[in-house]
Amino acid sequence: MKYSIAISTYRTPFLRNPVLLTFCVVFFAFWMSTLIGTTDLKNWLLENTLVIIFLAALTISYRKMTFSDLTYTFIFVYLCLHVYGSKYTYSENPFGFWLMEIFDTSRNHYDRIVHFCFGFLLGYPMRELFYVGFRFPSWTSWLLPIEITLSFSALYELIEWAVADVFFPAQGAAYLGTQGDIWDAQKDMFLAFLGAICITIIVLSVKRVFGIYETKPSGN
Repeated sequence: MKYSIAISTYRTPFLRNPVLLTFCVVFFAFWMSTLIGTTDLKNWLLENTLVIIFLAALTISYRKMTFSDLTYTFIFVYLCLHVYGSKYTYSENPFGFWLMEIFDTSRNHYDRIVHFCFGFLLGYPMRELFYVGFRFPSWTSWLLPIEITLSFSALYELIEWAVADVFFPAQGAAYLGTQGDIWDAQKDMFLAFLGAICITIIVLSVKRVFGIYETKPSGN
């Protein structure tokens, strides 16, 4: 038996979408808690600039491109991980310190986790955007998220350099969170790239094993 994950052309109004409403309420409450409890307000504002832009883009495009619940779940989890990191700065994250004790590591790896999750959790949403929203061919829609993840990771490292070294040098160390690793940027890019490859392999494997197939909506 095969199962379809087609996305209907009917766009559920925001106020009638219980999954998205729940995600929005929970995320906003969690987001505000990171602002109230932050240990570095300037760093919090810097870290959340892209979050605001991303949420604005999702809001503006909602009526034309409504994603699946799976995609919104991935986005929700990733944003929660990111804003939790911004609360303490990535290099001072308590969860990262807990992992340091458990695995006896020499650095706080919370930033590494979030960079990996950038590719792992946002790779599928990008796939859905290209395949359903832009109607790209299937193989292109699988390949582009991997390539774009690597490109965006490189761009983000350049933005980090510009923000930390040119515009806000006083916040540089906290914002970058390199923790003395001269290869920090390269490792971050590789982990995001690896995350995108992993989610692509997993989804393709699940589709093959369970006979799941995709169909594009008949119109937008």
